[in-house]
Amino acid sequence: MKAQALDPAADGEPDDALVRAARGGDRCAFETLYRRHGPRLMPMLWRLAGGDRALAEDWLQEAFVHAWRKLGQLRDPGAFGGWLKRLAVNTALAEQRRGRLRTVDVEAEVTAPEPPWPAADLDLERAIAALPERARQTFVLFHLSELGHTEIAELMKIETGTSKAQLHRARQLLKEALA
Repeated sequence: MKAQALDPAADGEPDDALVRAARGGDRCAFETLYRRHGPRLMPMLWRLAGGDRALAEDWLQEAFVHAWRKLGQLRDPGAFGGWLKRLAVNTALAEQRRGRLRTVDVEAEVTAPEPPWPAADLDLERAIAALPERARQTFVLFHLSELGHTEIAELMKIETGTSKAQLHRARQLLKEALA
């Protein structure tokens, strides 16, 4: 296996061809999909996790495990990116609903979370991470995942009006935190 084949920037093969190959059992093709889409999903998952990098990485891994198992159910291989994003969001929200036990790192609580990518505005990232869980979820899904209130309500199992109220709350809290 060539190292260049795993570099998403160097690999010009479209998602649909990689998905078809992965459906046939080609693990290298699926690894290319992972390397291509994992970095795109990580910021969203990190924000949904409130800045907990380990938790976001767990969700990312779990989303790809689900994707591998359900690859045959994907109707349009060219829509892999959007399908995977939906799987990742569902994985994160389902884990949060189950009240997954989080490990507590005393040092991590003292310092504000820093994103695992170069952040243009670290204060904003920290303010998003500090939002209450439901407000943060709604904010991330609306602004950073470009979902509408109907989709957010469906994913979070809440009413559309609740989604709108949580978004308003998140925006107000961010204004206060950044003022």
